Amino acid sequence: MSGRARGRRRAGLLAAALLALLPAGVSGLSGCGLQSGEPIADTVRPGSVGKGEPLAGATLTVTSKNFSEQIILGEIIGLVFKAAGATVIDKTNIQGSIGARQAILKGTADALYDYTGTGWITYLGHTKPIADPQQQWQAVHDADLANGVTWLPQSDLNNTYALAVTARTQQETGVRTLSDVAALTRTDRGKVTLCVENEFAVRSDGLQGMEKAYGMDIPNGQVQKMDSGIVYTTLAGGHACRFGEVFTTDGRIPALNLKVLADDKKFFPNYNAAPVINSASLKRYPAIAGLLGPVTKKLTTELAQKLNGEVDVQGKDPRTVAKDWLVQEGFIKSG
Repeated sequence: MSGRARGRRRAGLLAAALLALLPAGVSGLSGCGLQSGEPIADTVRPGSVGKGEPLAGATLTVTSKNFSEQIILGEIIGLVFKAAGATVIDKTNIQGSIGARQAILKGTADALYDYTGTGWITYLGHTKPIADPQQQWQAVHDADLANGVTWLPQSDLNNTYALAVTARTQQETGVRTLSDVAALTRTDRGKVTLCVENEFAVRSDGLQGMEKAYGMDIPNGQVQKMDSGIVYTTLAGGHACRFGEVFTTDGRIPALNLKVLADDKKFFPNYNAAPVINSASLKRYPAIAGLLGPVTKKLTTELAQKLNGEVDVQGKDPRTVAKDWLVQEGFIKSG
């Protein structure tokens, strides 16, 4: 995603406070054991993708930003390339969006999954997002070709901002949408207490813009700013705030039984994940597009919540999560 605080979901980041809120038996948080910069040693074979090993003889480098979803997506690309016959260097877990972007621009990495909203706003410098997801992808694709970067068709995985509540709050207030929250600020403003991360509080596409778009009026005294990871546990605790800012693909949403409110005015930008390839690499190995196309079509927001939860909540290794999913879907075979 963009420069917003997306380092929030590094594997192992969840604190003991989250463990206290999870069901018994859901624990075992650990480091992900990543070895960035080394060849992927896993033995994998073609499944529904990679038949004929069209990347045999190629050496390709995959990268990602440094939070769980990104690392999982980077490992997905790497394992698909490996099954297609390539030697794959794993340079996932790079600090920040800009670092991963530079690796693609300079050709020190060949591929990653990135987000269309990040491309349009952060990399290409636009201030206003494009509301239609497909039009935004097309605009990013067309503009970034000049930078030697090719955005392959996007997925339905949309990792954007949202507000969430507990099931209890939803039952008590009846809120289902952000328009419902705005109405509540006009009829019973004291009930709208909000926990947000620090960056969301000051971004134009965060709290300020959301209040303006929906006509909300939340007093400053009812907005608590905190680290992103703390928002989830504080919200689930149900004491300090009734509403909390979340990211839509976060695995803690289902784990903590949080309810995401619909952005019924479509205020928040679309951050659809798409494979982003160094254009020179794609020209050299055009089979890449056909390998990643069917995999990308399977990526959804709900799937990302599940896979992210396996890493962030259950403590699994991101590559293991990626591999298990690819094998389960029949894209590759293990062994």
